[in-house]
Amino acid sequence: MIAVSIDEAKTDLSHLLSCVAAGEEVVISEHGKPVARLVPYLDTLATRVLGLDKGRMWIAEDFNAPLPEEILNSFES
Repeated sequence: MIAVSIDEAKTDLSHLLSCVAAGEEVVISEHGKPVARLVPYLDTLATRVLGLDKGRMWIAEDFNAPLPEEILNSFES
C-alpha cells in the first residue's frame, strides 16, 4: 500500500495511477487522516449471471394490500 498526501497525489497522479494499474492500493491523506483510496478498477458487470437466484425468493400475494386498521392506528398514536 502506498500512502501519500493530497499535494503528492496532485503532483504524481500519473505515477500513482500506474502503480494502481499494477495492483497497488494508494491511500490519499489530508492532514494525516485518510480521505480517499485508489484501487484498480474491476469490471464487475462481466461476472454477473442473470437468474442465479431464481426460485429463492417469493412475494406474498397480499404484499400491496392495505394494512389492518390496528397497525394503521399504531402509526397515528
